[in-house]
Amino acid sequence: ATYLLAKKIIEAGACCIQIENQVSDVKQCGHQDGKVTVPHEDFLAKINAVRYAFLELGVEDGIIVARTDSLGAGLTQKIPVSTSEGDLASQYNAFLKTTPVDSADDVANGDIVLKQNGKLVKPVRLPNGLFQFQEGSGEARCVLDGITALRNGADMLWIETEKPHLGQIGGMVDSIREVIPNAKLLYNNSPSFNWTLNFRQQVFDAWREEGKDVSAYDRDALMSVDYDDTELATTADDRIRSFQADAAKVAGVFHHLITLPTYHTAALSTDTLSRDYFGDEGMLGYVKQVQRQEIRLGVACVRHQNMAGSDIGDDHKEYFSGAQALKASGKDNTMNQFA
Repeated sequence: ATYLLAKKIIEAGACCIQIENQVSDVKQCGHQDGKVTVPHEDFLAKINAVRYAFLELGVEDGIIVARTDSLGAGLTQKIPVSTSEGDLASQYNAFLKTTPVDSADDVANGDIVLKQNGKLVKPVRLPNGLFQFQEGSGEARCVLDGITALRNGADMLWIETEKPHLGQIGGMVDSIREVIPNAKLLYNNSPSFNWTLNFRQQVFDAWREEGKDVSAYDRDALMSVDYDDTELATTADDRIRSFQADAAKVAGVFHHLITLPTYHTAALSTDTLSRDYFGDEGMLGYVKQVQRQEIRLGVACVRHQNMAGSDIGDDHKEYFSGAQALKASGKDNTMNQFA
């Protein structure tokens, strides 16, 4: 299925395909809870399928981005079979949360038992059949995911994180680069993060660690507008402004992307217009906040009829009807007010 889908995407013109290590039929957004990962063998099979599709279609330089959601995924769908000590399956299984098996009384019907480090252990399995990973193992699993993917056909990594933190991202990339020196990372500057709160808290924590007086700030309330003009807020904004450049230097981020920005800009602009238009501003809410800005910024959509294709329509009318064509772009067209 992965091969067939990749082939269709490539035939449609794709030169880069991103694939992730979540279980497909229970896939979650990378910033939501309840994520479940697959063993490396399953993920590598998908990478191989994508590469095969590229090569079969004559695309020798197709790019594969391997995304890992392991940082926030505490569950795995299945336990891979280890055939030798230290192999990839055993490395994956080493992160499983287990309980010791001292006797047959510790094993119920249907339980799975593993031998790890010379001892018998039982993986913790939930009622839904999924297995738990050890708490706090996410970063180490991301590192193993990244190294394994790059060694087996991926060109670039995508590590989904729960916060935009240079130290966290850089630490994982540094560990990966100890094995793969030229590892490159794609990073999602996601609107799912509360950027304001995250960076204000990061500055707060850094200042407190340095011994700076932070008594004027409530760490849990740093999102408040009351802090907007403070030194802490200004410092946080400076860090947000330079985040992309800093991430490239510190964390090896090769490509930054931002998901769903226009979803949020559309929602905000509609909300703002609604509040003003149906409030005290009336029509000025639209004129001041939208049209006047379009004119002064040179946004072509201010001439919305032209952008909708009226000029193209005129060309066709003239072609079909000659001098008798009734064209929309005459002197009385109100779009001329924006010329």
